[in-house]
Parts: sequence; C-alpha cells; structure tokens
Amino acid sequence: MVNVRRIKFPIFVIICQVVFLVLFGALVEYDDSAKPDNQDKKVDRAEGGAVTRMYPMFQDVHVMIFVGFGFLMTFLKRYGYSAVGINLLIGAFVIQWAIIIRGLLSDHGGKFTISVTDMLTADFAAATVLISFGAVLGKVGPIQLLVMAIIEVVLSQVNEHIGLEMLHVADVGESMFIHAFGAYFGLAVARVLYNDKSEDNPAEGAVYHSDLLSMIGTVFLWLYWPSFNGGGVTGDEQHRAVINTYLSLTVCTLVTFVISALVDGKGKFDMVHIQNATLAGGVAVGTAAHMPLHPWGAMLLGAVAAVISTVGYKYITPCLSSKIKLHDTCGVHNLHGLPGILAAVAGAIMAALSSKEKWGTSLFEIFPEMAASNATGSVMPGSDRSATVQGGYQMLALVITLAIAIVGGIITGFILKLPIWDSPEGEKFFDDNHNWNVAEEGFPGFPKSKYENGKSNDDTEINLMSDETKLS
Repeated sequence: MVNVRRIKFPIFVIICQVVFLVLFGALVEYDDSAKPDNQDKKVDRAEGGAVTRMYPMFQDVHVMIFVGFGFLMTFLKRYGYSAVGINLLIGAFVIQWAIIIRGLLSDHGGKFTISVTDMLTADFAAATVLISFGAVLGKVGPIQLLVMAIIEVVLSQVNEHIGLEMLHVADVGESMFIHAFGAYFGLAVARVLYNDKSEDNPAEGAVYHSDLLSMIGTVFLWLYWPSFNGGGVTGDEQHRAVINTYLSLTVCTLVTFVISALVDGKGKFDMVHIQNATLAGGVAVGTAAHMPLHPWGAMLLGAVAAVISTVGYKYITPCLSSKIKLHDTCGVHNLHGLPGILAAVAGAIMAALSSKEKWGTSLFEIFPEMAASNATGSVMPGSDRSATVQGGYQMLALVITLAIAIVGGIITGFILKLPIWDSPEGEKFFDDNHNWNVAEEGFPGFPKSKYENGKSNDDTEINLMSDETKLS
C-alpha cells in the first residue's frame, strides 16, 4: 500500500520543476550580452562586462538570502535544519518562479531574457517570501510553504509592477515592495492559520548555541545590507545608497543595545533584540537610500528604526499574540513591517521636499515623472509631476502594497488550511523530527510532551544534550 502522504511532497516538487523547465524552454533566452554571437562583446568585455559590473553586488545579496536569512532563523532550538534547509528550498524554488513571473509582466512580449540583473531581482523576490516564512516559521509544512511561495510571488511582483511601472515611485531598497509586503503578507497568513498550541510551546525558544547560530545570520545580513539597498542602481545613486545604509546600520546597532538594556528589568541585553533590531536601520533607510538624505538623515532613520523595532519585540509582539491571536514566530512585524512603513514615509517626505535646485539632474533619475513633458537632451520626458504629487504617489504605493499583502495573505491562509497540504498538528510545531532525519546526540529533547493527552504540562524540562554528552 503506497503511503500518499510520504510521496506527496516529491510529486508536488517534481510537477512544479517540470512546469518551470517547460516555461523556461518556451519563454526564456540569454540576454544579448550573454549570447555567443553578441556583436558588442569586445566593447562589453573592454568595459569589464555585465558580470564584472553586477556580480559583486549580486553575490552579496545571494549570501544574504541563503546564509543571512537562513541562519537568522536558527534560533529555535529544535528547528535549525528546517530554518536553513527549507530556506534553501524556498529560495531555489522562488528564483525560478520569479524569473518567469517577472518576464511575463515585462513589456517585451513573447520571449524574455535573463541576465545578472534578473538574477538579482529574482533574489529580491526570494527575500519577500522568506520574510513571510519568518512569520509562520515552525507552524507550516514544506508543501504549504511552496504553495504560499507560488501565490506570493505572483502578488508581490504584480504589486511591484503597479508601483514602479504605473505609479512610477522610487523604492531602491525595496522596503515597501519586499519588506513591508513580505511582513504583512506573512502576518495575514499567520493570523488565519493561528493555532493556540503555538503559544507557550516548549519547542519554541532558544538555547545558547541556537542563538549563537542565529547571530551568524545577523552578522552576514548586517555586513551585506548596503549591497541590498544599492544593487539596483548605479553611479552616484548607488554611492549614496551604500553610504546611507552603512551609516543607518551603525547607529541602529548602538541604539538597539541602549534600548534593549533600558527595557530589561535588570539592564541586560536581550539576544532577540540584538539579532533582529540591529538590522532595522537597513530596512528603514531602504526607500530613500539613493536620495540625498545627508549622512545625519540616514543616521536619524537608523536610530528611529532601532527604537521602533526593539520596543516592538518587547511589547507589540506579545500584545498581538494575546489580543488578536497573531503569532509571529520571528517578529517580522518589528524587523520588516514597521521599519518598512517608516521607510515608505521617509521616501514620501523626501519626494515632497525634492527640487532640481537641491538635487540637480539626479532628481529626474530618481523620479522620472517629475521631468518636464517636453524635456530634451539627457533628461527623458516626464509628466510634469510636482514634488508634492510625487510624495502623494509614494504614499499611495504604500497603501496599495499593504492592501494587496494583507488581503492576499488572508486568502492564501485559507487556501493553506485545506487538508490536502498536510498541515502539521500542534504537537509537531517547531520540531525538525517530523521532516528530517535528526541525530539524537545533542538534539534538545523533552522528557514529556507539553501537550501529552491534550493537557498542558507546565513543568516540562528540556534536555540540551543526550546522556552521553552531558557535562559532569
């Protein structure tokens, strides 16, 4: 007798991969710069080539996606394999799907091309889904996550297309289109899938070494975030994006340590705050990173983000869980959601205050629609938008982003509740044992399940090591 549950995941993934292969074969070609018959290859090579120009930034972002995000989520003491492993699975899955969806949304018609730039934007799409993954970490199965990814990639790319191609807003670090969207989409899914067994679950939480592993992810993200915010632009805009992100992160880190100590009753640092809130500055400066914020402006955004994020982890996350039954495993609301909104507001303010006198011709590179409709020369014709109107469009993009994310997340949550996707039961939450072959030695265990016989066992103790490895 074939165990359908056992083969469901392999069948689902094989079907998806075959579909991806067919679509790539029918629709995707190399970009002209990558073709062997490229007539400009000698010139391109003399200038360093597309790979030489773009690959360093892409590789930084690639490390963020697969090392940074993956290890950041290893704080759960019994869910490290899934944090890193499923992160890799989702990333590889989304990259392929995002290239297809972005190509279909392009205005090229027929076949579309792939270049290093498209690889970078595909990684950005993966980041969106991985942020949502953080909200439901440990509470959904692999098939559910892939179904969520399929839906979210479509919605997030449509939302980004609306913002960039129809509203013509600026969001260089994707704080609206990646961070805010991914956070609130994931939170909406988490709310629909809420299970009271996720509360006070003995498997949810950290031990010393799992927090240390998580901090590795934090450091990688912290180091490479300037590339994340600056990878999508060039020239002076990229230079400003790198500088502004760099400064915002440094101030954010210092303020996070300060606030963490202040909100603790004993004046100690909380590892949850240090792992996450120190990164909020990178999100908060994202939308306006390439704008002339001035160094002090970027630093101020980092400080505000640190306060919002740390206070969110300390007070808002427990409140959301107890009051509206929204369990946010990784606290994505505090690292990505609230700082993403802050970034959008900062971008709108900068747009409203912008002028050619202050920004020079960079104004029309950042906000093309603010150029005159009869512009000539190096400036492309725009639609004569005023600074105030551009600021309004920036805020409109945020509203649309939140609406699509929340409504789409709610609908996706109900789809994921269907029995066909094999949702894990409450006692299987936050536990690698149910999806992985796990070495017994050193794996945190429980003498007795907290939910044994449907009753809570509050005196559950945790064995950090097997008997053979316990210290005498």
